[in-house]
Amino acid sequence: MSNKAKAALAALAIGLAGSALAEYPEKPVSFIVPWPPGDLEDVLTRMIAEDFQAEYGVPAAVVNKPGGGGGPFPGAVEVATAPADGYTIGSFVPAVSLIGHEIDIPELTPEKFDPIGIFLTYPFVIATSGNAPYSSMQELADYAKENEVFLGHFGDVLTPTQVTKALSSTMGFEWAGDAAFDALDCNTLASGDADVINTTLQLILPCLDDVKVLVSITGERISKVPDTPAIGEVEPSLDISLWNGLFVTKDTPADVREKIAAVAEKTVNSERAQQLAEETGALVYWLNADESAAVIAEDKATLGTISEALGQ
Repeated sequence: MSNKAKAALAALAIGLAGSALAEYPEKPVSFIVPWPPGDLEDVLTRMIAEDFQAEYGVPAAVVNKPGGGGGPFPGAVEVATAPADGYTIGSFVPAVSLIGHEIDIPELTPEKFDPIGIFLTYPFVIATSGNAPYSSMQELADYAKENEVFLGHFGDVLTPTQVTKALSSTMGFEWAGDAAFDALDCNTLASGDADVINTTLQLILPCLDDVKVLVSITGERISKVPDTPAIGEVEPSLDISLWNGLFVTKDTPADVREKIAAVAEKTVNSERAQQLAEETGALVYWLNADESAAVIAEDKATLGTISEALGQ
């Protein structure tokens, strides 16, 4: 072999060794949010991406990939089908990790995701317009037994929708109809597209004085609407909170997970993230992978109760 050939082989070997030893991250990272921009999970995930970029010196961006509120969750599918290398990270609500693999979405079956950590409890609420002829869930139940009331939600299989429908079932009334929306905000109620919506408080804050919040789907009352009962006060068997967390596929290396978690934990405990919590009534915090897995296991049991209430 010529000296030139030997040199070329040596250079190739050095290059391959360098690639094998390259530390994560060495190229752009995407955080996939499977919903439109603007809500709390989007805002906080953007904060995490900004801090990730500052910490590791690689581009990090949030990619909003909405659609499929009742499946197939295209944003989740993108994470599930990407290489398990930590360069595609999911920012997911419970339904994606708890339900996606159970409703015949091939790309999410069998269960694909592990939590990096949970960082947000949404101030999720059931709300109606300020001029609605009911001001509580009991008044709504009484009214709906004699009148048509239409429900707007983000998707039928999503936990808030399931809780809302289970609550109506236990209270003895049925919705005249329901539909999924990409956005549920002040305009949804003002336009009359839905009589009642389940949404996050963040999306109706601009018109909070003009709406009635009937119940919060949270473990405790929301500070921004302290007179509104939490779901557990209205129906103890449906006591559940709605969270958002970071997820990766199961084969993602441990050291990669640790680097993602380190930045996310620092971000959510930062002053700017806690200020967002104070302004919106959300809970912003960090649960590590093991703590998050325990929450997911508890939620699976509660979802079983909800399914029974819905006769599923």
